[in-house]
Amino acid sequence: MKKTICFFNSVKSWGGGEKWHLEMATYLRNKDYNVIVYCQKNGALHHKSIEADLEVRLIDIENLSFLNPFKIYNLVQMFKKDKPDILILNASKDIKTGAVAAKLAEVKKVVYRRGSAIPIKNTFLNRFYFKNVLTNMLANSEETKRTVNQNNPKLFPKENIKVIYNGIHFDNYHPIQDKPKTDTLIIGNLGRLEYQKNQQALLELAVVLKSKNLNFRLLIGGDGRLLNTLKTKAKDLNVEDVVDFKGYVEDVNAFMSQLDIFVLTSHWEGFGYVIAEASYHYKPVIAFDVSSNPEIIDNNKTGFLIEKDNIEELANKIILLHSQEELIKDMGRKGHDFVNQLFDAEVNNKKVEGYLESI
Repeated sequence: MKKTICFFNSVKSWGGGEKWHLEMATYLRNKDYNVIVYCQKNGALHHKSIEADLEVRLIDIENLSFLNPFKIYNLVQMFKKDKPDILILNASKDIKTGAVAAKLAEVKKVVYRRGSAIPIKNTFLNRFYFKNVLTNMLANSEETKRTVNQNNPKLFPKENIKVIYNGIHFDNYHPIQDKPKTDTLIIGNLGRLEYQKNQQALLELAVVLKSKNLNFRLLIGGDGRLLNTLKTKAKDLNVEDVVDFKGYVEDVNAFMSQLDIFVLTSHWEGFGYVIAEASYHYKPVIAFDVSSNPEIIDNNKTGFLIEKDNIEELANKIILLHSQEELIKDMGRKGHDFVNQLFDAEVNNKKVEGYLESI
């Protein structure tokens, strides 16, 4: 019999971690594993798991739920009933509750799938959890792996941290090669409107590009808590005439097909999935040289990595690309090939399956 694998994700909103959990749960279910998704009632993962016909267990987990013995007890009973061979967790609060309950329920393998390249705090609780509760870690980039032990080199054994990149489902995309050049340069960004994604830097970029008399439009796709703040900022900076907030983007193909250049100004990324998407759509990508971005952008070949928050240099690279149509096309083709080679979802999903079989 194949293993029972449970995915534990208490995040209500939709993001990269939830996308990965849904896709891996669906992939493994289709490979005849017994798959169960533990998720928040009425959260995005709950609804999408039901649509994917996955078996679901509903949980109610908040940051302080680990202090509630009744919630821990209920999780222990759920795990004892489902008997998972492997439990895969998503967020830090999942470790405090789900991982502890799994340990009490004698689940043999408790895997923390980490998707954020932020150093883990060297606290007493973290030292306890990472030494006594978690058995394995799965990281989405080398940078994510590096930051696990950045504040404490002995926090978790490096040999128990496996790096497997996120994958791109190429069948879902219909990229258009060599987009015709138009009078207006179309620059794009796609992501949640949250502090991490740092769309404010895009507005500062628009100010610089306007001052250089570039004929452009900046398309910002995505929704989030900072939407109104960013719209107000755009008005204050007098760039609302060149910035379009597109809201939540359902059709990534249609969004990417409009662009000449993709720009990512995030403060950090675990794995810049959207960089891979843009590159697969033949778009040169410019991003700050932070986190895992150097693993996804081949600098000066598929795009440009620039110093963090250097808006002037960011603007200069955009103007350089705009002045050299063949450079845009060449970087786009090389980026497409680069993603094809490293980030094929079918290949990387098989790697995850092999990893789960090996532990």
